Amino acid sequence: MNAILKTEAVAIEAAAPLEVADPTKNLILVPLSQLLPRRSKRNVRTTPRQSIPELAASIARIGLLQNLVVILAADGEQYEVVAGDRRLTALKLLAKKKRIASDYEVPCLLVSDASARTVSLAENLLRENMHPADQFEAFASLVKEGRPIEDIAADFGVSPLVVQRRLKLANVSPRLLSEYRSGNPGAVTLEQLMVLTITDDHAAQEAAFYGAPEWQRSASALRERLTEREIDATHPLVRFVGLDAYTAAGGGIRRDLFAEGDAGTYLTDAALLETLVCGKLDAHAEHVRAEGWAWVEAVPHMSYAERQAFQNAPRQRREPTAREARRIASLQTRLDKIDAELEEAYDAEDEDKTEALEPRREQVAGELQAVEEALQGYAPDVRAVAGAIVTLDRSGEAVIHRGLLREAEAKALRTLERLRQGFGSAEGEAGNDDEGEDAEPPKAASLSDRLAQRLSAHRTAALQIEVARHPQVALAALVHGMVQAVLQDGHYHDGLPLGVRLTVKDRLESMAPDWPDSPAAVALRELQQVAGEALPQDGAELFTALLAMEQGELVRLLAVCVAATVDVVTPRATQRQPGAELAQAVGLDMAAWWQPTADGYFQHVPKAAILEAVGEFAQSHATRLAKLKKADIASEAERLVDGTGWMPAIFKAEGPQDAAQEEGPEQDAPEDAEAMADEPAEALAA
Repeated sequence: MNAILKTEAVAIEAAAPLEVADPTKNLILVPLSQLLPRRSKRNVRTTPRQSIPELAASIARIGLLQNLVVILAADGEQYEVVAGDRRLTALKLLAKKKRIASDYEVPCLLVSDASARTVSLAENLLRENMHPADQFEAFASLVKEGRPIEDIAADFGVSPLVVQRRLKLANVSPRLLSEYRSGNPGAVTLEQLMVLTITDDHAAQEAAFYGAPEWQRSASALRERLTEREIDATHPLVRFVGLDAYTAAGGGIRRDLFAEGDAGTYLTDAALLETLVCGKLDAHAEHVRAEGWAWVEAVPHMSYAERQAFQNAPRQRREPTAREARRIASLQTRLDKIDAELEEAYDAEDEDKTEALEPRREQVAGELQAVEEALQGYAPDVRAVAGAIVTLDRSGEAVIHRGLLREAEAKALRTLERLRQGFGSAEGEAGNDDEGEDAEPPKAASLSDRLAQRLSAHRTAALQIEVARHPQVALAALVHGMVQAVLQDGHYHDGLPLGVRLTVKDRLESMAPDWPDSPAAVALRELQQVAGEALPQDGAELFTALLAMEQGELVRLLAVCVAATVDVVTPRATQRQPGAELAQAVGLDMAAWWQPTADGYFQHVPKAAILEAVGEFAQSHATRLAKLKKADIASEAERLVDGTGWMPAIFKAEGPQDAAQEEGPEQDAPEDAEAMADEPAEALAA
């Protein structure tokens, strides 16, 4: 850029000469206090000053190496600096810190006002920056001369780490450094050089760079090639053992000086790391064995597929103590009160009150969930056949999968349960049913009871219309109830002659104000209207008409009637929705009957929950929406969700098999722990 063409040289020779500043005559010593701190208008530099502390530290150590260029100020007593403004700022900083006197004499070249701007431009434009490779070798030469790294760092106002990095770069293969100096297209870049310093072996550096095609020479690809047999210190296995424990055991490490923190640290002894991991996991496993499990295994990795090979043993909810019962009742009362206040705030669009209440609700709901989880446990006979696996999650934390059953163990447990039920009384069975209801998982933290009721009302409406459209399912559901009552010693208390009572569920509007206009409610009303139009009102005539119907038509009519009795409304937010078998039988798809809107859903959940949902169906918009108010976020979420098919977790399809395999609150292992081992397992390969 600074090269001068031949035509430009001729023009320079023909130009009128400027007054030349003669250092033998015009070099003067000016007290620092007489140099104006503000930047001269004739100084061509206008960008902000940078690296002033470093420059000040260097001047304090080795002195001012280059004079300033000045002109006489308008008052005839002070001077304006037209070149050397950074040096002036650094000197002023030293004076402020009492490192030099305020009247410190500064060497300055005095130039005429007419040539000041040209001189300023010439000093900045015609100088040539030092090539970085020359810097690296110069630092290395200082070390060879016996200068300590700390002293060199102090000379230039930098940290010792900066000097160490320069020395590392100076130690790169001469061939690579020469190519870096050339600056030719395709030559090694500074970023690539920094990665290659991971090793001091010149042959390995050259093999990593020249042994790969040009399109595989990115910094990340070079790093992987040079560290393929080593383990990053951020790996979960290393986090579990601890870097200090590994080095204390004699493990070797290699550090990338250009990386931040542990990200640039690599462990070279994979076999030692494996030994330490297994030892620490076995120690955890010993504590778990003391719980009385039939078997306990410790493995560093467990894939999702491996986890799914096990079934979950049933858990029981013990009766809470008097103190625990009071605690649960107190927390539930507080939660109900907060939910009511939150709903009022949502309806009033009072964001300040909402932001104050949502964290309180999350805290109380978390406390309630913790109390409920503490009540869940495994019976001694379950522990006698079930086992546990100790493994690691993605963050290197030990996690425990308790209550695992192999296929044979699961069959044995089911057989034992059937035997018990065979000898149990009807009262005992009823008692077990009640216990199962009590053991229901606690509510989700971000869903209020009022919203849970509203959503379950819409789920009820959708299930009703689907049952009406599936006569075979409706008939099976009706017969199911009859079989339980007649053939299985159940209890049906009905006053009808046939012992069957159908109760039409008409309370949905009180749960969900928008239910009457929902697609499911409209569709069921239309179906009921068509089915009832041709039927006589008189009881005797109605019975005669029904006798005359074909069986298929009669079953379809039965389906419409049975559908109106379906009720899966939940009084509280719950993770497990009732009627799962019926929903699976009719293939219930809530997306066909309900859509999340601002008024119907988004306005009634916390702002964080909306943003989390947006992250699922419109991830690119999540950051933008986070800056808006909640009402605007809800409106945008309604617009963005349209057509995506996204549903809240309460509506996501779940069959009976899925529910049986689902981890319960007692399970210590999170989902990401199960997925962790989907990553390559070469970390333990020597």
